Formats: sequence, structure tokens, C-alpha cells
Amino acid sequence: MQPTRAAGLARLAEFTPLMGRAYAEGRNHDPGPGKPRHVSVLSPYIRHRLITEQEVVAATIAAHGAEAAQKFIQEVFWRSYWKGWLAQRPAVWDGYRARVAAAVQAPPEGYAAAIEGRTGIACFDAWVRELVETGYVHNHARMWFASIWIFTLRLPWELGADFFLRHLLDGDAASNTLSWRWVAGLHTKGKHYVARAENIARYTGGRFAPHGALNETPTPLQEADPPAPRPIPVLPAPPRGPVVLLLHEDDLHAESLPLEGLEVQRVIGLSCPAARSPLGAAPLVQRFVDGALEDGLARAAQHFGVPAEPVARDDLAVILARDLVVMPEAPVGWVADFLRPYAIVPLRRHWDGACWPLAGRGFFPFGQHIPRLCTELIR
Repeated sequence: MQPTRAAGLARLAEFTPLMGRAYAEGRNHDPGPGKPRHVSVLSPYIRHRLITEQEVVAATIAAHGAEAAQKFIQEVFWRSYWKGWLAQRPAVWDGYRARVAAAVQAPPEGYAAAIEGRTGIACFDAWVRELVETGYVHNHARMWFASIWIFTLRLPWELGADFFLRHLLDGDAASNTLSWRWVAGLHTKGKHYVARAENIARYTGGRFAPHGALNETPTPLQEADPPAPRPIPVLPAPPRGPVVLLLHEDDLHAESLPLEGLEVQRVIGLSCPAARSPLGAAPLVQRFVDGALEDGLARAAQHFGVPAEPVARDDLAVILARDLVVMPEAPVGWVADFLRPYAIVPLRRHWDGACWPLAGRGFFPFGQHIPRLCTELIR
């Protein structure tokens, strides 16, 4: 998978004909690595905004109409829902980070076998290999994997989420953390996802059938209720005039940023994928992020007609002492944590500003806004 906008656009064009009925009927089936799948595999490109949510939803509606492609459109909005939910409860991310930091110091029995694919559960061990070797696992397999990790192997969900985050090319703080919490029964209290051998056999075409190997009658995990949602902070209007634009892995489409009144005189890029975990990031992920940042900088240099280059973290203080630096807003996650000490002016996209405040509760009430959001956000 090439970490470029051109590759993302090519995949978008290739998959667009399948975004309607084919996706709705085939999205839960996982025939295995290298086999044709009715899923887009666009998530690494959307996650880093090599391509944007607007572009993907616009292509979907143009090809199929909003109603016929409802399932696919909902999946695009799920990422925005997760980000908005976490933005209103950042303490959930902070708590997860703290528990991972503590757990990796003394991992429990069975953890090494799990992350090395030595559990003896054939499907689970195969998904470990696929994740490590490719940086991707089918979404349905991710749910099975998380359920087996939590309820059959009885390992801390936080360590499973961390393992995913270190290896997934599309890993982001909100989608990853909250999806694991949902499987565990913590996101929607008391409602957990249970991996069942019959379901796995059906949707893997019989490749796997772990009858008798799984805990299929678990109780959901419990913890204290998350904090009440807080309002999404209002960002101040950036001052007008010359600026340095900082790109980071959460948003690499500088061409569509809200830069009215700003004169971009230089573009810089900062890479921090290793900050996603106390154990860093897998080499495959590091290479993908660095390649995506290189692509984003090259496009920004061409678009604005200015120099663009990567910089080291130590250079930021020097640049900030001399220039006004703006950046696409980093949602709650390790990029925002990494950049918090610096006085960089965040720019919020209209998409995020419209979606995030609606994510205070479950996805169903959020989803009721999707038709209106499509009308307002897709031009």
C-alpha cells in the first residue's frame, strides 16, 4: 500500500462502483488476505487525510445516491463520531494511556503468546500474522479478535488496543480506543460483542471454525461511568497575515484547509508515530506515516508555491520564536499530546466542526444527522 494521495484516489475510483449494494451485502465477509473483499481498504488514506471524508462521501453519493449507499456512508461517519465522542471526554484517552503505560511494564501471563500468534486458536493467530505483516485486518475480524482477546484469553483490553495501534496503518486514537471499549461492553454499558465460532465460520467462508475454543457466554466488563461530555472547545480565529503551516499525520491535505486571510510562506512537517505507544510504532507503520508526510509536504509545496520540509521536534521552538505557526487541528490522541507544549494555532475543518458536537451520546442519535450533514457538507 503506497502512502500517497494519488494511491488513495486510485483506490477510491476503483472501489466506487462497489459502494452501494455490493458493500452492504458483502462487507462482513472476510475471505482472507489477498482475496477479493467487498470493503474499500480506504481507511489508511482517510485516517491520515490523504483523501478527505468529503471526497469519499461525495464520490459515493454521485455514484449510488445517499440511500442506496447508506451503509458505506455511515462507515465514513463512524470515524467522525468516534473523534467527536472522545473530544468531549478526553479523560477516557488519558486513562487508557496511563493504564497501557503501567501494563507494559509487567504484562500478564499469556500476553507474549497472544502478540506472537501462539495461542493455538487458529483464526486469532492468523489475524496476528496478517496484522503484523500487512498493517491491516478486516473490520469484522478486528471485532472477533478483540472479543477473543478480552473474553477468551482474558487479557486487558488496553493492551490489545495498544497492540492494534502499534501495527495498524489506519490506527487512530478515537476509532481504536473506543472500538475496543465497545467490544468490551464499556462504551455502551452492558452491551458487549461476543465472537462466536458459528459466526466466524460463516463469514470466513469456512476458513476458520473455532468450535469449543472460545468463551461464548462472557459477561461484559465493568468500570466507572465515563465523565459527562464537555462542550467542544471553541477555537479562536487565527490572525491574518504570513504564517508557517505545520502538517502532521492526522491531516495531510493542506490543499483544502481553511486558510482564508492567511499567507502560507513555508510548510513544515513533523512526524511522531512512535508517540502512539510506550512501545513505539511498528516499522511498517513508521514507514507509512513518514511516506504520507513526505507526500503531503510535496503537494503543499506545489499548491502554495513555497518551500516545504520535515523538521525535528527540537526545531519547533526556534521556528515559533520567529514565526506564527498554524496547523490542522489534531483531535484527541497522541499527536495532540505531542504538540500540546507548543503555541501553535489550530485550524478546525468545517467537517469536524459540524460532526464532533453531535457525538455526545450513541451513534444512533448521531446517525440521524447524517442526511443533513451530507447535504450541508457535500458541495
